[in-house]
Amino acid sequence: MKIPKRLQPLVDDGVVDTVIRQLMSGKEAMVFVVRCGDEIRCAKVYKEANQRSFRQAVDYTENRKTKNSRQVRAMGKGTRYGRKVQEQAWQSAEVDALYRLAAAGVRVPKPYNFHEGVLLMELVTGADGEPAPRLNDVEFTAHEARICHQALLAEVVRMLCAGVIHGDLSEFNILLGASGPVIIDLPQAVDAAGNNHARGMLLRDVGNLATFFGRYAPELQSTRYGAEIWALYEHGALTLDVELTGHHEHDDKPVDLQSVVSEIDDARAEEAARRIRMSETR
Repeated sequence: MKIPKRLQPLVDDGVVDTVIRQLMSGKEAMVFVVRCGDEIRCAKVYKEANQRSFRQAVDYTENRKTKNSRQVRAMGKGTRYGRKVQEQAWQSAEVDALYRLAAAGVRVPKPYNFHEGVLLMELVTGADGEPAPRLNDVEFTAHEARICHQALLAEVVRMLCAGVIHGDLSEFNILLGASGPVIIDLPQAVDAAGNNHARGMLLRDVGNLATFFGRYAPELQSTRYGAEIWALYEHGALTLDVELTGHHEHDDKPVDLQSVVSEIDDARAEEAARRIRMSETR
């Protein structure tokens, strides 16, 4: 096939030997099957910002920093240079997340290279050796749905233990590989500790899994794995081998405001006494 313009530099540099075919075209990128030496990989070519339908919502980009003051000003003013910087940061977020999650043992495609808006990574294949299908293209038995759901909950936990939340997890960005589900599409991934919307995103990700697999195993739709996982994370009790129950009791007990006020008053009195003692010793 004709080599796409964005892939030509990788071919010229010998990073990619042959572009075999286009695999898919999504809202934010096109994916091609390519040959690199003896290996078949995939190349994700990000679309230009004005060609994408996915908007970089502020909820996702919150806490993504840049140390370059010129870039910060340009992004704030919305100049063409600023939009370019923001676009580069958006693409780099997926690359960073892939390397971070792959190192943590999360089932994501192995990244190999990133150059000028092209991400070269592992081609995930199914049991037949062909590119793996997305979950939304697969039919499950109730038993298969429960097993796959549990496997993905384990990946969500592993991601969160690595400090990352997918932010847009659903049956449309999970592949069913030969040895189990593989999570893809991570440009909107967020830092769990640095984003104020992290909890809501985790609950939505886990809820999407329950909704999808609940079509085949209806009891999954009433589970509360998301709230359980987040509560464990908040209390520092989330581990890779945690045994989840799917149940979580929300603490509706009203806050004892009088006790809180008393503690504040005690702290103020103690600080005042400390300052008096310090002034007397001078």
